[in-house]
Amino acid sequence: MADQTSKLASLKQKLSAIPEGTGALFFIQTFATLGFAVLYSTLVLYATKHLHLSAKEATALMGVFGAFNYGLHLFGGYLGGRFLSNRNLFVGGMVLQVIGCGLIAAGSANLFYWGLALFLTGSGLNVTCINMMLTQRFTPDDPRREGAFLWNYAGMNIGFFIGFSVAGYFQGSENYTSLFIFATLGNFLAIVLAAANWQTLADLASTLREVTQSQFKLRFLVGIAILVGLVPVVWYMLQRPESTALIVKLICALVATALIVLTVRHPDRRERRNMAAYLILTLGSLAFWSLYQMAPSGLQLFADHNVDLIVQGIHVQPQWIQNINTVVIVVGGPLMSALFVRLRSRGWKIDVPQQFSVSLLLMGAGFLVLPVGISMAGTDGKSAFVWLFISYVLQSIGELLISPVGYAMIGKLAPQRYQGIMMGSWMLVTGLASIFAGDFSGMVPEPAGTTAVATNPAYATLFSRLGWGSVVVGVVLVVLIPLLRKLITDKAPDAAVPA
Repeated sequence: MADQTSKLASLKQKLSAIPEGTGALFFIQTFATLGFAVLYSTLVLYATKHLHLSAKEATALMGVFGAFNYGLHLFGGYLGGRFLSNRNLFVGGMVLQVIGCGLIAAGSANLFYWGLALFLTGSGLNVTCINMMLTQRFTPDDPRREGAFLWNYAGMNIGFFIGFSVAGYFQGSENYTSLFIFATLGNFLAIVLAAANWQTLADLASTLREVTQSQFKLRFLVGIAILVGLVPVVWYMLQRPESTALIVKLICALVATALIVLTVRHPDRRERRNMAAYLILTLGSLAFWSLYQMAPSGLQLFADHNVDLIVQGIHVQPQWIQNINTVVIVVGGPLMSALFVRLRSRGWKIDVPQQFSVSLLLMGAGFLVLPVGISMAGTDGKSAFVWLFISYVLQSIGELLISPVGYAMIGKLAPQRYQGIMMGSWMLVTGLASIFAGDFSGMVPEPAGTTAVATNPAYATLFSRLGWGSVVVGVVLVVLIPLLRKLITDKAPDAAVPA
């Protein structure tokens, strides 16, 4: 009895030591993720099966969906910190998501585009807000910060797991109305939780805390105008995915050119070499994410039409396949971290260039196993599910190698004066990768009116080319490892000692 009392007291002490608001943000993150998980995993299937778009149109739309979602993240941090507050922008964005999911649930093509525009505007702008609210709960040197973000990441993955699972359940009967109502309710609960913890979630460090009440009101109105005004812009561009994709590519080309010029002209030799390494690794990252983001588009269409999804008598819905990634990330993350610690303690040198190289080789292997499965397909042309499972596991392990080190790498390689543009360009790469994923997925054969036997050769050719392309980029990075290690330096060389 005394032992149980001691354990209970210890638990209470640990909970009381957690900064106020972090627990609420864990549950808010979980419910806020549900709507995005549903749309991310279902958009292409809904567009082809319900709206009767072609595979090329649906995958192009998915590419723009990702580009807007990731591209607006950076602007969301600026809008929340300087105009609305992170708390206000998060709730405002969630309101747009709720309305958007409600309109999509109506099932009309016209309402679909308005609903998607509302949802993307809200989701793209408010994702950064949770991270900002969470990080403000800790001082810069607080050792509990990392654990809080790990819990927050776990909450997000729980949301993805639930969203993917429910999406697959309703996919069985193609009951999309009920599915999007579920997403609406999930996002609404995030608003309820935020309202219940309103005072607790107030910004603790923001430029808005330094302005007068009248200045805040003016900024608030401007922020609301921007938030609402973006919706028709996104709506217009969603209906022109090819033009939108071209605009995104041009913007990225201009940003890349600017970074190259900044690198070449940068006066500090050590920082210039670090920036050069950043540019090389960014190209590797672009190649990885361009294939990775085919999961909810081209790979999903392949799974739906060309893979035997009956496993042990259970019909695996396409959305459930996304949970392979979720489970590998949640379970594999801590295991890989522990493995790296052990290997490094034994003298192994595991660094960013190595991790990027191996991640691309794994991505290539993940795509190359698919043609193997196609070659061993049955008389109906459908590949065994195990090949798709292996592909997703390989891709997910690759993600564990490249994703966690990305933002940390920027803090190490970016000069102080360029950290903003280099962080923004890193996020922009993910949006560009989504566009390329849409382009690649647009090459998949049109499934309507065809059989798996008829479309298998086109899939095998596409997956082989993409897989070998990723392997080639990975091998190039392997060859460049010595150069990258030479370019990446933590500190300036010691000044020469006079003779």
